[in-house]
Amino acid sequence: MPRRIFYFEQPERFVTGTVGQPGSRTFFLQAREGERVVSVVLEKAQVAVLADRLALLLDELGRRGLADTGGAAGQQDVEPLDEPLNEAFRAGTLSITWDGDREEVTIEAREQTEDEDLEAAAQTVEIEDDAEDGPDLVRVRLTAAAARAFAQRAATVVAAGRPPCPFCGQPLDPQGHLCPRRNGGYVN
Repeated sequence: MPRRIFYFEQPERFVTGTVGQPGSRTFFLQAREGERVVSVVLEKAQVAVLADRLALLLDELGRRGLADTGGAAGQQDVEPLDEPLNEAFRAGTLSITWDGDREEVTIEAREQTEDEDLEAAAQTVEIEDDAEDGPDLVRVRLTAAAARAFAQRAATVVAAGRPPCPFCGQPLDPQGHLCPRRNGGYVN
């Protein structure tokens, strides 16, 4: 099957969201432009890291006066994910770049391949956009303010899950859990 590249230049909506109950949620990255909606499945940890690194990038850009990263507070999107929710692919590698000339953040999510392992995922592999072979890709360009709004929502979505155990930090189920820091003692 030929490679698919989904490109969004300042989409109407770019958010992360979940489906399911805390403890069994599926995380999505979703972009919408007109009638076109693309949804990509991610791991919770990927969403958390993306939100954190994006916030750090925007803080640094703001500190250096390279971008106006404010103004996102009034733009906070709290709506659910757009339907129908059809998974385009499962993301493996995520990347964030800053284009100083255009004053835009680019976020890319590349499809996880079957042969992708941790070592390979840690290395950046350049695949030309016109290459027919390669993993599917979503590329989204955002203003700094839109990127800030995305990062804030992503952090909120991640935090909305199960509360952490006060001893080990692992998520607590409603019934509690066996805590390794308490030598297998039950924490609820």
